[in-house]
Amino acid sequence: MTTQAVGTATSRRQVIAWSLWDWGSAAFNAVIVTFVFSVYLVDSVGKDLPGSISAASWLAWSIAAAAIVIAVLAPVTGRQADAGGRRKRSLAFLTGAVVVVSALMFFVRDDYHYLWLGLLLLAIGEILFELAQVPYFAMLRQVSTPATVGRVSALGWAFGYLGGIVLLLICFVGLIDGDGGALGVSTDDGLNIRVVVLVAAVWFAVFALPALLLVPELPADASPAPRTGVIGAYRGVAADLKRMWNDDRVVVQYLLASAVFRDGLAGVFAFGAVLAVSSYGFTSSTVIQFAIAANVVSAAGALLAGRIDDTVGPRVVISFSLASMLAAGTALLFLDGTTAFWIFGLALCLFVGPAQSSARTYLARLTPPGQEGQNFGFYAMTGRAASFLTPALFGLCAYLGGEDRWGILGIMIVLAAGLAALLAVPKDLRDRAL
Repeated sequence: MTTQAVGTATSRRQVIAWSLWDWGSAAFNAVIVTFVFSVYLVDSVGKDLPGSISAASWLAWSIAAAAIVIAVLAPVTGRQADAGGRRKRSLAFLTGAVVVVSALMFFVRDDYHYLWLGLLLLAIGEILFELAQVPYFAMLRQVSTPATVGRVSALGWAFGYLGGIVLLLICFVGLIDGDGGALGVSTDDGLNIRVVVLVAAVWFAVFALPALLLVPELPADASPAPRTGVIGAYRGVAADLKRMWNDDRVVVQYLLASAVFRDGLAGVFAFGAVLAVSSYGFTSSTVIQFAIAANVVSAAGALLAGRIDDTVGPRVVISFSLASMLAAGTALLFLDGTTAFWIFGLALCLFVGPAQSSARTYLARLTPPGQEGQNFGFYAMTGRAASFLTPALFGLCAYLGGEDRWGILGIMIVLAAGLAALLAVPKDLRDRAL
């Protein structure tokens, strides 16, 4: 990265430090939530769970419950972190809490009696991690200028993808592949997977430190608002929403639409690995290989779509991506075997990256100068508010269909609703490409 990209040599070091938090956070996102621990809960811990409700359905509902808590707490924690220059303190506390909860997952043994402990820890970890992202995203302005904020943000996303791939490879080769990996850790009682979560906890802790040590704190007198109580924080959020509804309703409509389809996009990664193992014949080893390929394909799709976005606009990119995902999901509903999942699962991932990337671009194009922080704050809040939809519908469809693969229908319902809501958002004259 050049000096011009970040402003000064000192800020360049701070950008790298800030981005390393994203690199480290991949330990929770990729290893714990998506590809290793959640699969372990469904495929091993809860495999012999008695009753008519599968472990995958319980997993989906626990994530949905966590999402509701996140939606309630996120606006307050964001305002409290901004007030008084306490973003780093909030980030340090929440990151540390995620690390501790991740480490506690070591005690989840391969026995269905431990499923409830695993689900509880996963839900608590989800809540803490999502809340930690609020001050982390807010710190973007502290390591960038208006001329470099896009490049700095992109570097963080890239670090997140790379960190996930590197850690998955380390865990796969060292602890998962074959019988306990190259290190030969026993697979009895799920010990090798339980060691993986310890590795993930240490990984996150180590790579979060640079951001906590090197990124400057927001000065207290530069904070946008004084600290308020819980009731005051919610009153402020309500006042901001009312003002936006009266002055810029198109933005509000887009925020609501994007909240729905972004939750469907998140569901592809949240339940992809679980479906691969429970319905399409993948093993705990081959699902890691798929995870690596999925991250690469998603990143490549996002990079390619960036150029198309600048030509035809984000609305076209998002709409085409969602429609393509609905087609791939329909195919998966009626196909069996690992080959089908490799083809159509990767097709889903190919369009996740473009939709996520252009979703943020769409809002940036709509946002008047000087209101970026406000609008992207609501972007995060509305995303959390809708984040229970896909887990809840996945669990319901899997339960009603009598097979985990029918959870795909739940994901597709959310994506279709999000696409319909997006098409209902009026085109805006602020950008000809919208």
